[in-house]
Amino acid sequence: MTSRLTLLCGVTALAAMVAGVSCTAAPLSIEVANPADFDRTAEIVEVDASLLPADKDLRILGPDGAEVPYQRTADGKLIFPADVTAGATAVYTVADGTPAPVDTVATGAFYAERLDDLAWENDRAAYRAYGPALQADGQRAYGYDVWTKSVAHPVVAKRYDDHLHHNISYHEDHGQGMDAYAVGPTLGGGTSAVLLPGDSLSMPWAFESYRIVDNGPLRFTVELTYAPRAIGADSAVRERRVITLDSGSYLNRTAVTYDGLSAGARAAAGVVVHRQNPDAYAIDSVARTATYADLTERADAGNGTIYLALVAPQAARMFYLPMATPAGDALGHMMAEQPYDPAAPMVYYWGSGWSKAGIADRATWDSITADAARRIAQPLTITVRK
Repeated sequence: MTSRLTLLCGVTALAAMVAGVSCTAAPLSIEVANPADFDRTAEIVEVDASLLPADKDLRILGPDGAEVPYQRTADGKLIFPADVTAGATAVYTVADGTPAPVDTVATGAFYAERLDDLAWENDRAAYRAYGPALQADGQRAYGYDVWTKSVAHPVVAKRYDDHLHHNISYHEDHGQGMDAYAVGPTLGGGTSAVLLPGDSLSMPWAFESYRIVDNGPLRFTVELTYAPRAIGADSAVRERRVITLDSGSYLNRTAVTYDGLSAGARAAAGVVVHRQNPDAYAIDSVARTATYADLTERADAGNGTIYLALVAPQAARMFYLPMATPAGDALGHMMAEQPYDPAAPMVYYWGSGWSKAGIADRATWDSITADAARRIAQPLTITVRK
């Protein structure tokens, strides 16, 4: 959910650039305008960090004067959570001083000891992508795994330590969530793919390499690279994904590029549908959203319901794609398709919530997903003033 940014310094941004006027000296104010007819709460906004003092000792103060946590990202942004009511503008101030410590919310790590898992989380949920050691072991797990959470603080590192070293299984809920989601040879919780003639799927196996770009406290970003594979007439296509998860968000933003894929190929993303709840998916072709209520691997074990969502603003088609041959409990996928443009990545959003962590029912989840789609379509507007 990217914000739009303008710089004003007593003159227009263009005039300031032409005149060589510097707009980076404190004090500064950051105006966050909400063009939508709904309120925004704790929504992460982005400011070009070059417009702010280079000194790391600065604080961001909210409209009420209270300090707001922030993070400097690898791509030169300063991000922080903003609250803005419908149609209003909230003014945040850049002040001198040492910022207060910030609790880590969005974070991730590589777990070589668990067959090269790459796992990440925020205060809503946790996720996992499978690495080369798992593929070398012969396991077919194409898609993203979904781990439930019922607490806001990071738990993934402890889950791995407990599971691997203390005989405490992360497949059971010990008071903060669990791994109860089935992936297998499917797209899992929202993985990218390429559609071939007849709507068959070209799916990669596990990632070949990874690079953690941002690791909290408010944003986690990772780049995953996949080994070259043949897709249609293209003999060696290399896939790269950049996944970003912010604090407070139910959705991961994912940007996918395919080196070597011909223009006009049909890129796609999907969420698997399982036989435990075969008809519990809903696809909105106008809003370009899809949601599903997954009853977990053991629907009779009291594990609750995992709610999945796919938001694809660029999609040309949203549809359900049944599997020619069901794989285990997997029957098909909710799909978002778009023509591939080699000059621009495919961008879409996917994520999850849990019935034991504040998602009361399907209607609640559908409302959260619709709200997320509206936020993406109507980004907050950022203006930096001197």
